[in-house]
Amino acid sequence: MARLILFNKPYGVLSQFTPEGRWQGLRDHLSVPGVYAAGRLDADSEGLLILTDDGTLQSRIADPRHKLPKTYWAQVEGAPNDADLEPLRRGVDLGDFVTRPAKVKLIDEPAGLWPRNPPIRFRANLPTAWIELTIAEGKNRQVRRMTAKIGFPTLRLIRAAVGEWTLGALQPGEWKELHV
Repeated sequence: MARLILFNKPYGVLSQFTPEGRWQGLRDHLSVPGVYAAGRLDADSEGLLILTDDGTLQSRIADPRHKLPKTYWAQVEGAPNDADLEPLRRGVDLGDFVTRPAKVKLIDEPAGLWPRNPPIRFRANLPTAWIELTIAEGKNRQVRRMTAKIGFPTLRLIRAAVGEWTLGALQPGEWKELHV
């Protein structure tokens, strides 16, 4: 039976156990031996990070060939309307690759969302909005690059789900173990 850890990775934590420079490592939050991250989240992104002790499961979760959907909540600068999001649904050319079509919609700020530490920059004269974006790939900084490409840079990025697994009520730094 494989161990599966669902971890709500806080802002400023790397997707590795060893800290580097100003960033904390997973060992600052988890003391579970023998598990490894199945995929990555940048230090400046938050939310669901899955860890497991099963190499086959780790590969199935992390490898884009398996097309496991990943859902993100992105707080973006500006106030996009539904038409502004259409390029994301078709796929956008980011220069080094063209993204696969994404599922995307405007949402209200997610219920029960924790404050980010440090908070995002605030500009009184510039509105922000939340979008939910689901992709089946996950190249480096992809969601941030996609929203910037359509003119709405990401200010805060939270991964809410990977396949069937969701953040649920986990708060930053909290984790729960499943046996699969």
